[in-house]
Amino acid sequence: MPTLVIVAFVGLLGQLVDGSLGMAFGVTATTFLVALTTLSPAAISATIHLAEIGTSAVSGASHWRFGNVDWKVVRRIGVPGAIGAFAGATVLSNLSTEIAKPLMAVILLLLGLYVLLRFTFRGIDTKNLGKPLASRFLAPLGLFGGFVDATGGGGWGPVGTPALLASGRMEPRKVVGTIDTSEFLVALAASLGFLAKLGGEGVNFGYAGAILLGGVIAAPIAAWLVRHFPPRLLGASVGGLIVLTNARTLMGKSALALDPGVQRAVYVLVVAGWIAAFAYSFVQYRRDAVLESADSIGELAARNAAGADAPKAPVAA
Repeated sequence: MPTLVIVAFVGLLGQLVDGSLGMAFGVTATTFLVALTTLSPAAISATIHLAEIGTSAVSGASHWRFGNVDWKVVRRIGVPGAIGAFAGATVLSNLSTEIAKPLMAVILLLLGLYVLLRFTFRGIDTKNLGKPLASRFLAPLGLFGGFVDATGGGGWGPVGTPALLASGRMEPRKVVGTIDTSEFLVALAASLGFLAKLGGEGVNFGYAGAILLGGVIAAPIAAWLVRHFPPRLLGASVGGLIVLTNARTLMGKSALALDPGVQRAVYVLVVAGWIAAFAYSFVQYRRDAVLESADSIGELAARNAAGADAPKAPVAA
């Protein structure tokens, strides 16, 4: 029972992150399941994707209700994503645990590093809003994102969300809503791929249910959090946590088996880099907030000045 409670909390944490950033549910949940359980990488990814069928359906329905979904983009990125996810599930299911566990840790570490650097140095940027996205961009992106998502236990959001944000052609809220909604197709295809190969062997349906429960509870909290906690700071926080956890997995006995002294030195470097990245993100966030406030005040002053200079209407006698 205590383990199920912890796993449910993992689902809650993953949904808080995903609902605020449009990414990292799978990366966050898989990272902690690798550290907490003895399940094989394929079984962990299958468990996460089974839970994601439910969490992505709830999240997608919520985003649709609030008008945050571009259904054309969902179709153009989600269908290739499902194909990539099925292929990735097949590949991971055929790998031995000795190979798959460090491989998954490397993928997760790289995704965590990407999230950390992406939100530390760039934040969220939008350009060319409203311009259409070409299928020749969305289809390969979906195929790659789906494959990485299945083989790494997560990656659909870290691959898709920054790419769509960087295009500058969609509002951030629609990027998050569209990626979360299309993830239903990816999670469904990955789950079918794992079940076809594993036949349910090793998959922990209790963990999947606990993760689903935690994710559903977190959905409204995430909606509140995204309005009160800056996405830039949340991205830097979660990215660093993912890097640290997977660095620990890689340096353990099952992978690199480094000397304890070397491991401690690496941990110190990772934590120091994480603190520096968060501090930089905070400084940049404060600077951007001040600039935005100054722009708003200047705009208001200009409007007031224009109003004061306007000719007054004659007063009727």
